[in-house]
Amino acid sequence: MAGIIGYGAYVPRLRIKVEEIARVWNEDGEAIKRGLNIKEKSVPAFDEDAATIAVEAARKAIHHSGINPRELGAVYVGSESHPYAVKPTATVVAQAIDAGHNLTAADLEFACKAGTAGIQMLMGMTDSNMIKYGMAIGSDTSQGRPGDALEYTASAGGAAFIIGKEKKEMIAEILKTVSYTSDTPDFWRREGANFPSHGGRFTGEPGYFKHVANATKLLLEQTGFKPSDFDYVVFHQPNGKFPLNAAKLLGFTEKQVEEGLLTPIIGNTYSGASMLGLAAVLDKAKPGQKIMVTSFGSGAGSDSFAIQVTNNIESKRKRVAPLRELIAKDKMYIDYALYLKNRSSIVRT
Repeated sequence: MAGIIGYGAYVPRLRIKVEEIARVWNEDGEAIKRGLNIKEKSVPAFDEDAATIAVEAARKAIHHSGINPRELGAVYVGSESHPYAVKPTATVVAQAIDAGHNLTAADLEFACKAGTAGIQMLMGMTDSNMIKYGMAIGSDTSQGRPGDALEYTASAGGAAFIIGKEKKEMIAEILKTVSYTSDTPDFWRREGANFPSHGGRFTGEPGYFKHVANATKLLLEQTGFKPSDFDYVVFHQPNGKFPLNAAKLLGFTEKQVEEGLLTPIIGNTYSGASMLGLAAVLDKAKPGQKIMVTSFGSGAGSDSFAIQVTNNIESKRKRVAPLRELIAKDKMYIDYALYLKNRSSIVRT
């Protein structure tokens, strides 16, 4: 089957602490930090959006993979915050990385799993020899209404993965992928609305946990693997608690989850969340180790992947700085007023 040829990730340097948001709304910041298992989140600068984040991640993925961008046959960008309602983000990315014109490009939407859906599409296209390489990106500047619980977690970031089938180039082989999907109204945003709505009691169960659990169980059944067969597991991370609870429910350990759990330090990057988690894991994983990734998109569905790292990962590892290192080193804190300005929640008249 197809596999990962290279990857790249980007998280904006601006941050806001949970306590700063809580201060404005007269809420208990420490209680919120404990309840959500989140300390701070990333914030896009005034000139950053889902397209610029996708471009940064894509450029790093090209550099990491070592391929000629002109060999890409497809570019798919999954996001909940495409800058245009009508005009693709994917064409912006393709032009920015000099991918040429002999390719197909499209924007994808499925809440937070649009990026992993792109990976599945590219697996079929490369396996069938329709294209040699394809790039799937999950990128978001996620939205949270001021004063809403989502405001504490909704952040910005993205990751890009180049998919191909040449064994000699793969850093990780995708052994199997499955999906679990239903019509569950847990979270939505209507056309023209600035902020999403969420269905309260639907958010956890039957939203997140039902789909993540069933997709993961289906993958285990179809591969014959047990939770203990995986060195790392990445679940979609709308907050810092849900992935840990899902791991416990499914028989995984906290140690298997911790390397890919980034939400406590950057927030929920929506379409980028599980893909950034995978990037962080690949920064550390050794040849032969196995990784499970299960994404989740509200509305609702989950994609689950069984991935095995190859020997090629060592030769490409030094081309891109580790994601966790970049997150920790390159950051600047802002206050709530600048946060609102950057999020276009206030407008100068």
